[in-house]
Amino acid sequence: MPLRTSTAILLCSALYTSSAIAAGGEGGTPGVIDIKDPYVQKWFDATPHNPPAEPEAGKDYGMIGENGEFVAPTSSPLSGWAPDFPGQLDHWDQNTYAENVELLAFYPTVTSPWHAWANVVDMDGRRFLYAHDRDYLRILNVTDPANAVEVYSEGGVWGPEGSDADFDSKNVENYFGGITIAWHEGLQKNVLVASYEVGRFGVMGRKSEDAAGVDLVRNYTSLKGFKVYAMNGPTPDDWELIATRTTDRKNPDAPIGEQEGSGSLDAPTWFGGQYMVLSAAPDDSYALTEYPDYLHSPGFQIWDMSDPANPTFVKQLSVPGQNIDNPDDVAAYLENPRAGNRTSWMGSRNPLAVAAPIEDGGSVGFGGMGGLGFWTFDLTDPANAKPLGNVQVPPSFAGTEFDNVDVSQYVRTGHVFSNGYPMNANCFEPYKDIYSIDVQNPAEPKIAAVFPRPTPPEDAEFTDYCQRRGSFGPKRSGGIDQPGRGRDGLAIYAFYNAGIQIYDVQDPVNPTIAGYYVPSFPTTDEVPDWTFDNAVFAVFTEYDRNIIWAFAVNGVYALSSPLLGEPMTGVPEAVWPPRAQ
Repeated sequence: MPLRTSTAILLCSALYTSSAIAAGGEGGTPGVIDIKDPYVQKWFDATPHNPPAEPEAGKDYGMIGENGEFVAPTSSPLSGWAPDFPGQLDHWDQNTYAENVELLAFYPTVTSPWHAWANVVDMDGRRFLYAHDRDYLRILNVTDPANAVEVYSEGGVWGPEGSDADFDSKNVENYFGGITIAWHEGLQKNVLVASYEVGRFGVMGRKSEDAAGVDLVRNYTSLKGFKVYAMNGPTPDDWELIATRTTDRKNPDAPIGEQEGSGSLDAPTWFGGQYMVLSAAPDDSYALTEYPDYLHSPGFQIWDMSDPANPTFVKQLSVPGQNIDNPDDVAAYLENPRAGNRTSWMGSRNPLAVAAPIEDGGSVGFGGMGGLGFWTFDLTDPANAKPLGNVQVPPSFAGTEFDNVDVSQYVRTGHVFSNGYPMNANCFEPYKDIYSIDVQNPAEPKIAAVFPRPTPPEDAEFTDYCQRRGSFGPKRSGGIDQPGRGRDGLAIYAFYNAGIQIYDVQDPVNPTIAGYYVPSFPTTDEVPDWTFDNAVFAVFTEYDRNIIWAFAVNGVYALSSPLLGEPMTGVPEAVWPPRAQ
């Protein structure tokens, strides 16, 4: 697994990638159009050029409300340099705030400051936590979560000077993207599916100005697809590669370097049975997206995993407004108010969320499609799956829209939750709401409620989290890989500078904040200050042991909460991933 320089890893942060874009990115001259790719040219010719103006701090946004409250900008460009605004703190807050949450332990230098996918596996009477991104993999024995032990480490370790290892994002050959681990009855072992996608950061600048960067993506040096491993032990030296597939449906036998499409984004949706769902653009014609340094508008793919050593393609799912070669899609795209803003992500970033395996009655899929909205899909017949309904909301950019979907309360309430997340620091973009969506009639989904926006405790030296510096807003709530898959009445989100927020969703129409853990910002003795904006960027909850793992720029927090119950040590009687009863 290749490693990454601190300079390149800086570009892996959305917060810093956009500053590179504004300055010409990895190539090209700012403001000088340089297009040689036919699909980029089609997109550029088909759409207006209407990027948002930069809002002015203290005038267009800031503590300018009638009662001195924070007012967010109505729109903004993707920007890695977000100015301070009057009333913002002039320092990084060193206080910790907690309500109904207790700290069990803190483990420094486990992750990078930018991103972490997480998984848990029980093997040989021990529980292992996997934390990884494309440039690192750490495996911890967390059987006792208060005394975890690192058992495997690969990739750069971060310190005050940045990462201690190099990673060339333009010349990747092997790494792990998002992974999903499930027990397979036929093989009688855990099977790991790893996504491989086009690198989103550090590869090219603005696609309309960086022809060389676009060409690099088209001829990417890594797989665009997924790999399947049989896990004969907890660490990679015991994993056996049993299948490799590309998500390129135009050229399914194309070798690396000639594959089209996006590859597989994020962690696949798979429970170990027949059907798996991926987020993927099947070829380069899925080009209708405004995001400045991304070439594809991903949809969803369904694969048959009956034999994990021989995955077979079943169906590509898309929605109107994705394919540049389809005139109806282009017309639908141009009706979207985001068309031409050169900012919005259009298409999926995660696979479909399902409350149960498709083969076991998970007949409705829920998908966040960025600026294309929230969509429901009929999966009754996977080979003929199709869109059912959708919800559209007013544009909110910069930042992503409808990124992830939480289905943990669907069976109980008929509601799911979906949100985008901030990409600019210092609240230099509209706030990203978490929506409670009524999908009791999946053909006609509707917004039922908006989750409350977190507010600081009274003893804080600020009245709004935007004043605390860094990014503020929801990220994700952990996904289907969390042991126990959820808890009735609770939803736990990473919230950047507001730490983790625990919502009481017993009544999905009236969600409330029931607890939180907001750690102090790190110091420059731990990691460079240019990483601080990302704060707490991921959460993963062991619902079967009542343990919350909060992933921050300087390490991982093990947390407990009375809202979940007493934390447990050891391996539960029902091992994870679950096995057929």
